[in-house]
Amino acid sequence: MNKAVFPGSFDPPTLGHLNIIERACSIFDEIDVVVAVNPEKHYLFSADERVEMLTELTKKFANVKIHVWNSLIVDYARINGASILLRGIRNATDFAYEFDLSLINHSLNNKIDTIFIPCEQKYVLIKSSTIKELAKFGGDISQMVPDLVAEKLREKLKN
Repeated sequence: MNKAVFPGSFDPPTLGHLNIIERACSIFDEIDVVVAVNPEKHYLFSADERVEMLTELTKKFANVKIHVWNSLIVDYARINGASILLRGIRNATDFAYEFDLSLINHSLNNKIDTIFIPCEQKYVLIKSSTIKELAKFGGDISQMVPDLVAEKLREKLKN
């Protein structure tokens, strides 16, 4: 069985994230989507809210499970029997950052490799921080996030 881990903050989950998950489903037997929790970061959505959204959005994929993790992702992978980390990349800047991170992760555990999946062109400009800012000012985010996420953003930003 080949098992991969797709870590991220998913704050909020985007159509780009879902595209990576869908494409990875045909490559890997099992995918753990891991919601990162970093106490140094400020999230709009709680870990539970992000897990709830991702669980709903990925329920059509039988080989995807959603988890939360608040430590090194290589430790999660080792404990859960995965040897692949998946990373979606939009551009050369993402690649440079993710490449360096992959080297660090591999040095922490040389049984862990990272596979980069470039996003489809229509998702290149989708970035969680941009989505949150657009939503805050009433911008159209319908081409960036699923309807469920757009609704949750509207609810969250009302308060």
